[in-house]
Amino acid sequence: MSGSLNKVMLIGNLGKDPEARHFEGGGMLVKFPIATTESYKNREGQKVESTEWHNIVVGRRGLAEVCEKYLNKGDKVYIEGRIKTRSWQDQDGQTKYSTEIQADNMTMLTPRGESNTARPESSAPTSAPQQQQASTPVSDQGADFNPGSDDDDLPF
Repeated sequence: MSGSLNKVMLIGNLGKDPEARHFEGGGMLVKFPIATTESYKNREGQKVESTEWHNIVVGRRGLAEVCEKYLNKGDKVYIEGRIKTRSWQDQDGQTKYSTEIQADNMTMLTPRGESNTARPESSAPTSAPQQQQASTPVSDQGADFNPGSDDDDLPF
């Protein structure tokens, strides 16, 4: 094999509400941490849990907007993306590093109405995406998705 692969798939819970930054020209960046927990029994038969925290960064506008509007602290999500390590110099000249997951795709796994924290009604979504099911994957490829469309022949 001559190529390489940088692919991450995570299922975890948001550690806090997404933080959005809006840029001139309409750009947007959303960041939030998720926790993944592994459980196993050690040699003594005791249950052991190990939690890893992952910094998620969403830079694609459509996906970032969905994350900002619909995700809350505690929600379970499936994230697909790639690992990216950044480095910079702090004020003291020390090199600092940050490893992040740049998300390309996100699926909400917390059923609608079961979110751990509800956002105030003023920011509650009121448009058609509100009808979207919680397990529907969201990505830039889904830009043609229209939840109000009755074009299918399904009886339900």
